[in-house]
Amino acid sequence: MTMDTGTVESVPPEPALAPKAAGRGMVELVLRARELSIVAVLIVLVGATTIANPLFLSGQGVKDMFLNASILALLAVGQTLVVITRNIDLSVGSVVGLVAFLTGSFVSGTEHNVLLAMLVGVAVGAACGLVNGVLVSFCRVPALVVTLGTLYVIKGLDHYIAHGRQISAADLPAGVLRLGNDGVLGIPYLPITAVAIMLGVGFYLRSYSSGRELYAIGSSPEAATLAGVPIRRRVLAVYLASGMFAGLAGVLWLSRFGTVVADAANGWELRVVSAVVVGGVAIVGGIGTVYGAALGALLITTIGSVLVVLKVDAFWQQAITGVLLLLAISVDRLLALRVTRALRKGNRRHGF
Repeated sequence: MTMDTGTVESVPPEPALAPKAAGRGMVELVLRARELSIVAVLIVLVGATTIANPLFLSGQGVKDMFLNASILALLAVGQTLVVITRNIDLSVGSVVGLVAFLTGSFVSGTEHNVLLAMLVGVAVGAACGLVNGVLVSFCRVPALVVTLGTLYVIKGLDHYIAHGRQISAADLPAGVLRLGNDGVLGIPYLPITAVAIMLGVGFYLRSYSSGRELYAIGSSPEAATLAGVPIRRRVLAVYLASGMFAGLAGVLWLSRFGTVVADAANGWELRVVSAVVVGGVAIVGGIGTVYGAALGALLITTIGSVLVVLKVDAFWQQAITGVLLLLAISVDRLLALRVTRALRKGNRRHGF
């Protein structure tokens, strides 16, 4: 008996995959460059400020810098999930204010532990996120309209509940205040919490199919629908997550500052969006990481601290944040054009 010993030819890869891989590779390269550039800017900024004022990089100065960035970074992580799906959540600042006041009212003059306070805050935030998610995903109302509307509704509700009152640090349980001021081995609890959540969400986005589906939704909702991705459920889930993170941030705000009034975190929604976009998350969806968003939050808060140390008018912090936002959006647009050109050239080379 004889056997056919003909050679086996290797099957070439799918031609269409080559340009797509090239486009993805370019995006990942630029994202890494964006994150590294933020780190470089932070190093230069901190170094120059330390030369001007050596106390800026003291132990207390470093602690304050990370404490100031923690709440914004936590909000940026939740906002990243939303923006990746080609949506936006402008209500996070008002949710923080509402949760901070409601939670403060709940625990004032009592011995409630910090865990119960966190559960209450996350539950309130989840309810706000659920309303946003249902209106955007199932009622098909544009995200900008929905979250701008809930921003004012939640803010009005906060003022109605507060009715001119304020929460005083003297009335809060010691455990709640310790959350915002104590730490482990000299590291405050707030940065530890923010970093732990950032790492967890980053691992989820990279390692789970449902996390990768969020990028698919943002890149092309039509293609995601054809691929069987449950878009409505995923969008509802990211708004729910954003609301929960905003609720947790409200509790952290209460523990950090102690004294809370009705307009706590007023205007923070724009700071959160700025941190996310500056950190490399494309406002058109489908691109970005929570690590870049957290770095963007650290950069924005560091700029604020530097301006205070150098005794610069607070107006310039808002102006610089606006300039950073415009630059980041411009870079995102240029990146999108570069990727589109790369894909077209690859398609022409492969006969598509």
